[in-house]
Amino acid sequence: MARLNLVFPDDQFYFTTQLTVRISDINAGKHLANDSMISMISEARARFLYQFGIEEVGENDTGIIVTDLATTYKREAFARDRLIFEVGLMDLNRYGGDIIFRISKAEGGELVALAKSGFVFYDFTTSKVVPMPDDFRLRFPGANYLEY
Repeated sequence: MARLNLVFPDDQFYFTTQLTVRISDINAGKHLANDSMISMISEARARFLYQFGIEEVGENDTGIIVTDLATTYKREAFARDRLIFEVGLMDLNRYGGDIIFRISKAEGGELVALAKSGFVFYDFTTSKVVPMPDDFRLRFPGANYLEY
């Protein structure tokens, strides 16, 4: 039984992308390796941000940094499995929130994993956390906000 219990509302997903498990993503147990799943989650996050016109680091040296990552695995994935990554947002606050992921097999729709990645907005010039830019907040009016 997983020690974490990740539960995400269906209405907080905004984007879907597909990634294929490569042979180099497989570990000694002959299934998708944890480090490869993290890389795939990072790729899905980058595609999500790009789709909404959000630069990971903008021209004013303010961007998004990942603060944590929690993942629960529901079943194995194997080489050449096509995985669907549903990506969304929840628990937003003045400085950031969580990017959420629901990962399923394209064939059959079986749930492979759930993950959430905490993030904050960060000024790389001053090395300080900064408030969420209005243009980010306005792109997701239906997102779940804890506070603002």
